[in-house]
Amino acid sequence: MKRVFFFRTVLIFFVIIFASSSLVAQLSAPGAEFTDETNYPVFGETDSIYIFCSIEEFNFGKLVAETNLTGTKSFLWEKYNPVAFDFDPYFSEDSENNYSQITELADGCYRVTITKEDTIEIYRAWVLNDWFTATGRVSDSDCDYFKLRGEFTTAGLKYYDLADNAEIEVFKDIQVEWRKSFDVVARVSNPSIYDPPTSDTDYKFVVSDRFGCSGETNVTYISVVTKAEFTIEADFNSGDQQGEAPMEVTFINDSENGTPGEYEWFFFRDLDQIKKESETSSEPVDSFMFVAYDDDLIYTYEKTGTYMVKLVSKKISDYHILNDSMFEGVCTDTFYLEDYIITDTSYFDVPNVFTPNNDGTNDNFVVKFWSMDKAKITIVNRWGRTVHFWEKSNIQRFEGTWAESVWDGKIGGRYASPGVYYYVAEGKGRDGKNRWARGFFHLFRGKD
Repeated sequence: MKRVFFFRTVLIFFVIIFASSSLVAQLSAPGAEFTDETNYPVFGETDSIYIFCSIEEFNFGKLVAETNLTGTKSFLWEKYNPVAFDFDPYFSEDSENNYSQITELADGCYRVTITKEDTIEIYRAWVLNDWFTATGRVSDSDCDYFKLRGEFTTAGLKYYDLADNAEIEVFKDIQVEWRKSFDVVARVSNPSIYDPPTSDTDYKFVVSDRFGCSGETNVTYISVVTKAEFTIEADFNSGDQQGEAPMEVTFINDSENGTPGEYEWFFFRDLDQIKKESETSSEPVDSFMFVAYDDDLIYTYEKTGTYMVKLVSKKISDYHILNDSMFEGVCTDTFYLEDYIITDTSYFDVPNVFTPNNDGTNDNFVVKFWSMDKAKITIVNRWGRTVHFWEKSNIQRFEGTWAESVWDGKIGGRYASPGVYYYVAEGKGRDGKNRWARGFFHLFRGKD
């Protein structure tokens, strides 16, 4: 608000010009975050309200009065006293400058009177210091969720009707947010966060109002949960997660935030065996073959079958919280293979021809074994006479089926005659079943 008075020595003209401070530049507030206007219920004028974003117990308010009057002028600053219902002197100075300023102003209405001989200019405005202090914490934390609690204090902004001294509250429209990085996760002060992260995570509590003033604080959630996960590697030569026994499988622990040494690997028995026992038993069937307690491990499937594995990851933590009280607790998570590990049924694969002629190709009678444990092979000629016998136990696989050179085509150190020969193959597979095969093959060879 501005008032200008002109005085003449002979005839006094008392002229008052009222103008809102928002329409004139004579009273400004450098650094103010927001400018509003009063809404006096009774007082018939309008004043500017300058809002400064400050800090509790610190005042950032500042006003600058400017004038076009030249020469030495008197600047009288006053502050409204709502108790006395009047303005009290605050600061004064005589200056040749065309401005005067006051700083570090507390909340209140300030009036400046600029006097130059017979001319008086009066300006008036409200200064309000707005601030927030924010605090936050994790009040509850368990395996399912954690609760964030945000609290704040803020300046109460008010001004007074200069006609009847009625107190008028300034609406701030306070908003709160919890943020994780740049993402807003909640717009309430005390949210519950489900599916907690498996790593320690920073959250920020931010409180703000329509004037652009804000306060914030950071809270670190210390994770008490784990996520179980693993992958497997093996020579799956028959398809996805399928191969020949004995099959060595490497189990790679990819779990997140588990406590070392607290993992449990559950190896299930063959699925067909479990089903068969379930069909004939009224009692629960033990599904587990064994339990291992390694962080990572390697296991060899010696027998054919269909197998499942699950991993239980544990997180032991002292940061479980209930109603702000901290204690030790355990969270677990379980991961199953998406599909079964299959070790194939045992069998023989016998060739129908070989050529022992030292050309480096197909010089030996090679039999392939699939998931076999032990085997013996008898070779006879067309007259039924045994010309060769081969036997082996604990057959091992290598890059798929296991191939053995059963006969080099010699009888007593001399090459056998070309022609048709017969074989009988017998053995026991790693599925526990007896296997046999019989048939004939051709032996071709050039001249000696």
